[in-house]
Amino acid sequence: MVIGRIAHPTVRQDWLGEWTYAHRGLHHDDVTENSPAAFDGAIRAGLGIECDVQASRDGEAMVFHDWTLDRLTSESGSLRDRSAKELAGVALHSGGTIPRLSDLLAQIGGRVPLLVEVKSKRGMAWKPLARSVARALSGYNGAAAVMSFDPRIVRWFSYHLSGRPRGLVTGRGEKTRLAFAVERAVSVAHARPTFLACDIRDLPDPALARYRERGLPLLTWTVRSRALMARARLHADAAIAEGAGLA
Repeated sequence: MVIGRIAHPTVRQDWLGEWTYAHRGLHHDDVTENSPAAFDGAIRAGLGIECDVQASRDGEAMVFHDWTLDRLTSESGSLRDRSAKELAGVALHSGGTIPRLSDLLAQIGGRVPLLVEVKSKRGMAWKPLARSVARALSGYNGAAAVMSFDPRIVRWFSYHLSGRPRGLVTGRGEKTRLAFAVERAVSVAHARPTFLACDIRDLPDPALARYRERGLPLLTWTVRSRALMARARLHADAAIAEGAGLA
């Protein structure tokens, strides 16, 4: 089942398929994910960067994956309970502090492309975060795209950041193939993405192949081995990878 629109012709996104993207930067045991050091490592390696953003208490886009601080810092509690200023002073395990999205854009300076995954969950206000991301990217001249699992967010960017590529992130997880195919088709129709980013475990997929034929580039995550990278190269336009997937 395939419904939905093809990429808008005014959105320049040919660069999406020209790179491999370091998942949360080039991180490992000694370099924390989504850290300035991980992003520096990706830039030096000539890799594109994928990062996560979520909102501080005052609605600023902060580059961090988890909902709580516990795993990646020496502090604990919800990220959303702290202001951007407070979070910018929280040290990551391997050094450096939690960056604002604007800090990351300044660090990259257009040298490599950036994929920004906008986080959301049920019952949580997402528009302040979306607005912060749009503000940061509106003045940025480098190659950058937004993406989200949440079709509402992707659709919002179609109106408020229409010149940037916007991707719908998908993953079947424990759903049946039929239920997921229907859900994904409805989400694509609502979200109006210009590209898709799917779980590598869902490939190959004839429906995704048809979306590619209709003009929607396909990225895939998270590629963690050479075997998965071979699968990504066969069935997708670009890989979001880490660890052995980048070897």
